[in-house]
Amino acid sequence: MKPQDFKIILWDFDGVIINSNSVREAGFRNVLDQYPKEQVEKLIDYHNINGGLSRYVKFRYFFEEIRNESITDYMILVLAEKFSKIMNEFLVNPNLLISPVIKFINEQYNLGKKMHIVSGSDGNELRKLCKALKLNHFFVSINGSPTPKTNLVKNIIENGCFSTSEYCLIGDAINDFDASKDNSIKFFGYNNLKLKNLDSYFEI
Repeated sequence: MKPQDFKIILWDFDGVIINSNSVREAGFRNVLDQYPKEQVEKLIDYHNINGGLSRYVKFRYFFEEIRNESITDYMILVLAEKFSKIMNEFLVNPNLLISPVIKFINEQYNLGKKMHIVSGSDGNELRKLCKALKLNHFFVSINGSPTPKTNLVKNIIENGCFSTSEYCLIGDAINDFDASKDNSIKFFGYNNLKLKNLDSYFEI
């Protein structure tokens, strides 16, 4: 089966709809520029492996796991806000959109397909970004962190009127695969060849 065979398509955002990974890497480096470079690069590695996790989780990982020190929820929010300002400035760029995916989304929208975004990016930031990039009308809902992706998917299914067999999720990270399996829906990997052996792969 292909994604277009499903009634509801759930989309990851970063690396699937938009080429934002280099911008987000730069954002982490900028926010954490006062810390040792080798520690920040360890976070970048963690970020790239765990693309579907939120920045809140990644900042906490940086301090608690890489630096072995505690950090308050308030400081996590401060760092996340600095990160968000950088994203709002640099991601509002139509040239970063992955054109074959946008074409596919537009085709499915014109066919009346129901689609949602489930992302590890901050939800409020993501909705503003989609509006600025003129993407918001394609989606029934645009959802992001701090709610974990597994819960975002679960909420959409519980609020819908379809069986899990009618949903699929398209993502580029192992966290996307985990979220789909946690909710018993079909997963399609995209833009990450490491996902080819996990389930089906989406190619345009």
